[in-house]
Amino acid sequence: MSGKRQSYEAGHRPKFMVVVDQTPECSRAIHFAARRAARTGASMIMLSVVEPPDNFEWLGVGEAMIEEAQEEAQKQLENAASEARGAAGVEPELAIRIGDRAEQIIKLIREDEDISFLVLAAGSSKDGPGPLVSTLAGKAASTFPVPIVIVPGSLTDEEIDALAG
Repeated sequence: MSGKRQSYEAGHRPKFMVVVDQTPECSRAIHFAARRAARTGASMIMLSVVEPPDNFEWLGVGEAMIEEAQEEAQKQLENAASEARGAAGVEPELAIRIGDRAEQIIKLIREDEDISFLVLAAGSSKDGPGPLVSTLAGKAASTFPVPIVIVPGSLTDEEIDALAG
């Protein structure tokens, strides 16, 4: 990171960032971040990352696959934004990136100096907390540019409301 976060400087507002994906626990992160953003006067940004297909042998096919994935990501983001509005009246900023998920998360955080927290939800299955939590909160945690908030995926809306305000 090239400089300090600007979240609390004049003309800036802190942002809670949520990565939107198809995991069942994603809604827990959205609910928590929306409630905290509303409670603290912060804003919210939601990111969906489209990972390009591994095989670009047929370039036209790969481009079509990415375009289709972007359309699906946009629908997921719109549904997630509706969830944030319903949970706390928050109107989130939406972003779609193409590339490796972990790299794109870090890149967006570095580009947007108002992002103060990354909010993730841990899966509650026996398979563990999920790949994103394992990757970002594991070995990368000591060098990550912002604090990572991990919401247990088993929390109910009411339990999150009691914690987040």
